[in-house]
Amino acid sequence: MRYYIVIPTYNEEQFIALTLQSLAEQTVVPTKVVVVNDSSTDSTPEIVSDFAEKHPWISLVNKTSDAIHLPGSKVIQAFQKGLESIDEDYDLIVKVDADLIFPANYFETIIRHFESDAAIGMVGGFCYIEKNGKWILENLTDKDHIRGALKAYRKATFQQIGGLRPQMGWDTVDELLCKFYHWKIVTDESLHVKHLKPTGANYNKTARFKQGEAFYTLGYGFSITAIASLKLSLRKGKPFLFLDYLIGFWKAKLANKPLLVTAEQAQFIRKYRLQKMKNKLFS
Repeated sequence: MRYYIVIPTYNEEQFIALTLQSLAEQTVVPTKVVVVNDSSTDSTPEIVSDFAEKHPWISLVNKTSDAIHLPGSKVIQAFQKGLESIDEDYDLIVKVDADLIFPANYFETIIRHFESDAAIGMVGGFCYIEKNGKWILENLTDKDHIRGALKAYRKATFQQIGGLRPQMGWDTVDELLCKFYHWKIVTDESLHVKHLKPTGANYNKTARFKQGEAFYTLGYGFSITAIASLKLSLRKGKPFLFLDYLIGFWKAKLANKPLLVTAEQAQFIRKYRLQKMKNKLFS
């Protein structure tokens, strides 16, 4: 299967070479890798250009945008810019971050999953972070969720869910829409990817409010948002984030922010989330 990778980047000179080298060492090399340089002020574009000279399947695209990092919007707008530069002669489209080191068999294994079942729409491994000299699971989500750092989509799935939304919550709504359209999602615990920069390291209070806004725009409603907020804040080991998330939710609700999904999809999402919570309580 032919797979294309799009990598949004902003000031990633410390890590981008490691990511690209791990892609060059894959047992099944990507057909195309597009690195989108989004207004970097460091040597990121020069590093990517050096790799592109050695590997013709790597290309650099430059984008100009606000340097402020808001989760979701900036990274997905950069991803969209990368999409505009590629053709549609691919079987799988992959969005990855610029601070990852993939094991050599990562994409060979991902492809094997997709080939095993035509109903599989998304596949991903797991992110590991270094702590006290050991690589441990970055345990921020359930094991059936694919982290936004490494999303691989079947072409038909990607098109049916309408691509990725340039807003925080994009890496949840994509999976919920997969389920809405009856696609399967596969996570492979054998695939350990080194995540060199912990998630949310650069987030400020505005970004934390955005998480609550994301829960609102996913159509969760207050009860599900409260439970999800508590769970996420505890997983991050920062209980006070719970209040920031709820404030973000109410701000979005009072502003009547548009949802990322249709009314029918929001109803499906609420029903799915409630059922999942019940299953955990009584399992």
